Amino acid sequence: MSLSRLLTGFIRQQWRPYSLSAVMLLGVAILSVLIPRRVGHIIDQLVAHRLSRADLLTQVALVIAMGVAIYFLRVGWRLNLYAAAYRLGSSLRTRLYRTLAQQGPGFYHGRRTGDLMARGTNDIDAIEMTAGEALLAGFDGGSTLILVVGMMTVGVDWRLGLAALLPFPFMAFGFWRISNHIHHAWQDSLGCFSQLNNHVQETLSGVRTVRALGLQARNSREFAKLAEDAARSSLSAQRWEAAFEPVVALALTSSTVITLGFGGYLVWHDQLSIGSMTSFGMYLAQLIWPMYAAGWVLSLLERGRAAWGRLGPILEEAPSVEDEGVLDTIKPDALAYRHVSFVYPGQTAPAIDDVSLALAPGQTIGLVGPTGSGKSTLLRLLLRQYPLQQGEIVWNDVSIEEYRLQTLRGIIAWVPQEPFLFSASVADNIALVKPESSRAEVERVARLAAVHEDILRLPHGYDTPVGEKGVALSGGQRQRIAIARALLADAPLLLLDDALSAVDTHTEAQILQHLREARRGRTVIIVSHRLSAVADADHIAVLKQGRITERGTHLDLVEHDGWYASQWRYQQLEASLDEL
Repeated sequence: MSLSRLLTGFIRQQWRPYSLSAVMLLGVAILSVLIPRRVGHIIDQLVAHRLSRADLLTQVALVIAMGVAIYFLRVGWRLNLYAAAYRLGSSLRTRLYRTLAQQGPGFYHGRRTGDLMARGTNDIDAIEMTAGEALLAGFDGGSTLILVVGMMTVGVDWRLGLAALLPFPFMAFGFWRISNHIHHAWQDSLGCFSQLNNHVQETLSGVRTVRALGLQARNSREFAKLAEDAARSSLSAQRWEAAFEPVVALALTSSTVITLGFGGYLVWHDQLSIGSMTSFGMYLAQLIWPMYAAGWVLSLLERGRAAWGRLGPILEEAPSVEDEGVLDTIKPDALAYRHVSFVYPGQTAPAIDDVSLALAPGQTIGLVGPTGSGKSTLLRLLLRQYPLQQGEIVWNDVSIEEYRLQTLRGIIAWVPQEPFLFSASVADNIALVKPESSRAEVERVARLAAVHEDILRLPHGYDTPVGEKGVALSGGQRQRIAIARALLADAPLLLLDDALSAVDTHTEAQILQHLREARRGRTVIIVSHRLSAVADADHIAVLKQGRITERGTHLDLVEHDGWYASQWRYQQLEASLDEL
């Protein structure tokens, strides 16, 4: 979709405020061109001594009344037009938010947070200005230009009017050349702002790492360079915008010289009255606004086109995982992976290669294996964060693709490797899935996650703000709060993706004991590098390079003397040494 189609569709939706604004602007233009005509008429009557004092006061009062009417009409169209343009900005931001919320991880692999934020702020602001100020200036300047030129040629003298317009084609050519440069300049400016935004976002998110590695000076130099590039590109765009002014000034100066020369000749030969010459001069002065408006409109349009060229593809990109399911309810039953294979975008080696697994209702399965063996990928495919490429995952003998995404994810409690906490209190983060939960319910699941005592030691207990991404908490505390949140959801399927990696072995043992009781009746999938976390699972699968190489119970695998057995002995030895 082009920017013109976007604006046309929006104007159709908001035709009432735009129509009312157009009527008001037309009224302003008509009154503006009537004032010089009225002034010229007054001057001619004064020169001819045909105007009494009372008539003069009446005529002056009429001109003042027209000026007051112009003032109120301008206030009216601003309220209507800008309100409509703000609605477009709000609509685009809402649409962008929904698009980003519906996209899966595959969408974000090739995009950066700062750039997406820039598109939702700077770029939408530019489009909003196009829908507001550009349309305003275009209609107001265009209507004023038509009426003024009409009055100059028809109402005053057509010969003088045509002569005064001779420089305008050269001005139009200059505008065309400048607008091309402005488009590329604003593209560069918006891109530089996105890079600057990316740098700031990444630096603030990783400020601890930056300080720990002593990178403040280098980051400051990078920021200074990016800020300089952004300022340079913005200044370049502003310079090209400023180029409109001398072109307009040159055209109007040429028109004024032609008007004075040719108009003076007509007055000298009694072919034009002094009042008409005065009116024509006032009309010529009124052309200043339409000419500057033309430059302003072209600048805003090119800025809007550059912004839409960046924002449009994001809004129009199809979801990375299509939500084409029709089933709204899921009866928790057997869950099975059937010959599932998957390759990440941009990769050649399969992350999952012909994996088949089956879980009866209420069973617990442990997924273990070396780093990068595909354990977390199996959970992501179950959550439909990526589309299945080969094979299928069925729940209750129905492919998960038949369920609506919201329905599927609504009955799964997932604790990822890097849990995310919002900038709210501890209690609010735990109760995120059930905001109506009582404090007793929140404390109950916190005890199950072995984090209750830690919370009580915080400055304000459960009401302590955790900061952005839980920055005020340790990694183990964040993980346990995320586990408590998942337990509060009471979902029939619980996914723990290496959710105990940041806690010590003693705390891990506490949590596992509590989970044995809490997960009764639930289907549980535990991904872990610590084999103690899956030792009591009903079934354990060992993955290596995307394939299942071992499977069975804990005792079976220890006796098999494969990767699991050797890793178990190593971890047990490590744990015994830590206790010394």
